[in-house]
Amino acid sequence: MIKVLVAGCGNMGASHARAYHKMPEFEIVGLVSRGEESRSKLSEELGGYPTFSSYDEALAETKPDAVSINTYPDTHAEYVKKALAADAHVFCEKPLANTVEECLEIKELIEKTGKKIVIGYILRVHPAWTKFIEIAKTLGKPLVMRMNLNQQSSGDTWDTHKSLMDTMSPIVDCGVHYVDIMSLMTEATPVSVNAIGARLADELPDGMYNYGNLQVRFDDGSVGWYEAGWGPMMSETAYFIKDVIGPKGSVSIVDKGSEKGEGDSDNIDDHTSASALLIHHSQLNPDGTFAKKDDLVDTSKDPGHQGLCDLEQAYFLKAIKEDIDLTQHLDDAINSLRIVLAADESFKTGKTVML
Repeated sequence: MIKVLVAGCGNMGASHARAYHKMPEFEIVGLVSRGEESRSKLSEELGGYPTFSSYDEALAETKPDAVSINTYPDTHAEYVKKALAADAHVFCEKPLANTVEECLEIKELIEKTGKKIVIGYILRVHPAWTKFIEIAKTLGKPLVMRMNLNQQSSGDTWDTHKSLMDTMSPIVDCGVHYVDIMSLMTEATPVSVNAIGARLADELPDGMYNYGNLQVRFDDGSVGWYEAGWGPMMSETAYFIKDVIGPKGSVSIVDKGSEKGEGDSDNIDDHTSASALLIHHSQLNPDGTFAKKDDLVDTSKDPGHQGLCDLEQAYFLKAIKEDIDLTQHLDDAINSLRIVLAADESFKTGKTVML
């Protein structure tokens, strides 16, 4: 039995806690949150687990074998270091830290302690996205990768977005997912990053922007862009684009709502939804017509958000039990953070950043 302490009881923390609750191999020993209401509500839902307002007190009292960190990003590095010092394995929501330097410090601690760390790159366990990556690798080189996730937010979600933007922009917070996917598709080294952005709300911290678009070039000639915007002003027209083009054709994720203009970008399940994969073949007949019809791969029965969180924690368990080497997993997380932080620098300086 692995004793796990869950830090953060918001959307992601609650979903991961539900996953641990269902798995007989885990025992939740505490729920930590600065907000009393969120931790009490989650504890009640799951049958009455101990709750804490202080992360340090929870670590000392519960002595966990593993810690699940689902708090705001500016606490991630500190909480990970404290968990490792307490001799615990770590699951940490993305991004691992606010700087590459902090990530490298954590990597050094992991190597010293021998503990496992899994970062919450939820798309890596998504069956449709795994297939998406697999098909992209068959399209030849270079690849053109076009992705976005704009969120029209209001009420509590807009409040959450504003809290996130105390420390990082949308293209940093969300972008790590998608530049990670681009890196997996190309298996190439990123060489430069450009970014543009705009501040569309006066209530943001000084220097912060709630819309951004990054462009990254890889050493195999592949290029990719990622766009992210948060707030009540965002359009839901084409908010969900996941598209890859190569010499041999293209593959796109078809989202049931976005393609019809009926999406709900404030719905967390829509962020990973994939109704189907549309595969287009570029081969032509001698008369100039297409040699093959497009293929549509139905992925509508793939798991939703909670099911994906269950898969993430199953992988965390497997990594601990089977002593999986997670070196590449950690290196990939650091690489994706390096790219999005370079994009942030590019926006602020107006210059291309060489990696």
